[in-house]
Amino acid sequence: MTGKNMRIEQDSMGQLEVPADAYYGGNSQRASLNFPISDLRFNRSFIKAIAQIKQSAAVVNKDLGTLESDLAEAIVTAAQRVIDGEFDDQFVVDIFQTGSGTSTNMNANEVISNVANEALGGGLGTRTPVHPNDHVNRGQSSNDVIPTAIHLAAAGAIKDRLLPAMAELEASLRRKSEEFWPVIKTGRTHLQDATPIRLGQEFLGYAGQLENGRCRAGAALAEMSVLALGGTAVGTGIGMHPEFADRVIARLRDLTGLDLSESSNHFQSQSTIDGMVQASGSLKTIAVSLLKIANDIRWLGSGPRAGIGEIELPEVQPGSSIMPGKVNPVIAESVAMVSAQVIGNDQTIVIAGQSGNFELNVMMPVAAYNLLQSIDLLAASCENFARQCIDGLVATGAGPDMVEKGLAIGTALAPVIGYDAAARIAHIAAETGETVKEVARRETDLSDERLDEILDPSTMVEPSA
Repeated sequence: MTGKNMRIEQDSMGQLEVPADAYYGGNSQRASLNFPISDLRFNRSFIKAIAQIKQSAAVVNKDLGTLESDLAEAIVTAAQRVIDGEFDDQFVVDIFQTGSGTSTNMNANEVISNVANEALGGGLGTRTPVHPNDHVNRGQSSNDVIPTAIHLAAAGAIKDRLLPAMAELEASLRRKSEEFWPVIKTGRTHLQDATPIRLGQEFLGYAGQLENGRCRAGAALAEMSVLALGGTAVGTGIGMHPEFADRVIARLRDLTGLDLSESSNHFQSQSTIDGMVQASGSLKTIAVSLLKIANDIRWLGSGPRAGIGEIELPEVQPGSSIMPGKVNPVIAESVAMVSAQVIGNDQTIVIAGQSGNFELNVMMPVAAYNLLQSIDLLAASCENFARQCIDGLVATGAGPDMVEKGLAIGTALAPVIGYDAAARIAHIAAETGETVKEVARRETDLSDERLDEILDPSTMVEPSA
């Protein structure tokens, strides 16, 4: 007896109940029941990517004469609706599932099949006239479709979201570098006073981290642009027309604007996820860069009275439920937490990369989830950091006020009076609370004019003779 609002479907393992209005089918339902592990699902970029593959496959199969025109056209139309996001809620399979992602591939096949059949006047779950395996999945295997979808989704997200977001943050940091260039302050090494530096030079360093990070993201994009499609089950291409993969990838290239190419070695591209591991490493490095910048911003803005206080951060929300007027560096803290998450995601991907057994990696879904999440988090965090924090930073007078009081300014005396004499002056200044200039005036025969020349902070922020 069928339960209320359920339908009976038949698959290779027998009969089972599926929700009557579901666009997914029996295979997806079995996976949903078998893997009640979490609420984690593949994201929008992945669903779009796998539907683009199915759509392109239908077009190519029609052109090759391996799929009837009416069925192909129905698949193309149905896949477009999935691409557009109409059926995201029908992708019900948990991330923690079969390691190849076969359940998710079948989830896509069943949704597209049912959408197509409904449009052709058929009922949901009938698997006719468009069959999920025979037609939607023709020329494909989960073992080459899933890694292809991961790469396609990651490449698109890097190109369309991450790189523009990083460019925006870099531009924001460069603007602040120019704005802060006249501000000379005490540098810090080992959290101790060091020779003077321009506040703008510090921000130029941050901008340089983003510039290098964009190069690393570009390297990740290149890794993700090489697709496994064409290997089918074990890399040999069994069950596939010889021209299928090349034509599908050409269409995907036109569809996405990405510089996509077919793997030159399908055996490695299906038995490993080395490209994902490499790409994740690049993302991790970007996260480390952002963590460094976020922490510096937090420290430079600490206070406002008992901290460093060399910059003022935008006040975006109250900082305490008990201390009136307290404002915290919440945007920088958000960036730091995103960085921690991305670094952790990379470790998951590294472990997943070790699980390539013979002809197949069997941790692809979890690697995909973490990789795509890292891209999305970094992109959103870069945008938010630029707009909510960096753009609104203001330099205070605290940095310049402390320059003359800094002990490391005595470094400029060493070439004139020798290291030991300069060190002695610094030690005296530290003990007495005087400035280096005050002690040097007493302990050397240098004139005030000469001391002003030697200890001019503006001469210490660039190479000089």
